[in-house]
Amino acid sequence: MVKIITDSTADFTAAEAAELGIDIVHLRTRFGDEEYIDGVDITPHQFYEKLVESDVLPTTSQPSPAEFEAAFASALEEAGEVVAITISSALSGTYQSAVIAAETFGDRVRVVDSLSASIGEQVIVRRAAQLAAEGLSAAELAGRIEAERGDVCVLALLDTLEYLKRGGRISAAAAFAGGVLAIKPVITLRDGAVVMAGKARGSKNGGNLLNQFAEKHGIDFSRPYLLGYTGLSDALLMKYAADSGELWRSYTEELPVTAIGSVIGTHGGPGAIAVAFFGLK
Repeated sequence: MVKIITDSTADFTAAEAAELGIDIVHLRTRFGDEEYIDGVDITPHQFYEKLVESDVLPTTSQPSPAEFEAAFASALEEAGEVVAITISSALSGTYQSAVIAAETFGDRVRVVDSLSASIGEQVIVRRAAQLAAEGLSAAELAGRIEAERGDVCVLALLDTLEYLKRGGRISAAAAFAGGVLAIKPVITLRDGAVVMAGKARGSKNGGNLLNQFAEKHGIDFSRPYLLGYTGLSDALLMKYAADSGELWRSYTEELPVTAIGSVIGTHGGPGAIAVAFFGLK
């Protein structure tokens, strides 16, 4: 039996993780002197309430190797092997912490860099759970995920440039111009790093860009797919889903949705919507 472990940036709820038999190692989010364990001490809703009200941009920190070592040791008490899947090493030191911790356990623990984050990481972990149920060994499972992770497509439409500005990722002038022109930045992940995929004038054009991206790559509905949102409401995401019914609902009656948590929300800000899926092309 293989036990799967991931980190909290995959944005599983506790109930979802329990249902899949997945263990979570948590990152931390700090507002000034107040520190919260991601997904434990602070829910996504509580985080976005604080984010909107706070004058200080929160910071995030990775789990220590000791935290991963404790998680691996606990998992190995009930399973013969462990596969750990982490947020992209280009975005966080979480992967390196897991690799250091795994050295203690030899071949019994395999660590895979998802080269993704949030809902992109979650669909990879869900795929790993599918494969684990087929009885693959840790080595086989890690190999399959490393082979398939390049198929994962993630695209996010941000509502505002403000949080990219506050995080120092764009200039104040660019953020101001974007706000005046109602420009919505569209970002994706390439080789594990965040890159601009385009800009849209208004939310409707942004939704069209998401659909063009999905149609270009093709959605493999036999593997996990997921929609996500940041902020206090999923209204923008639900509007996108309603406007894009032909793309999604011709293949599936149920659209899985998750609230994107504090670690990724710190940089994207509220009001973002995102899609993640395994592409066919």
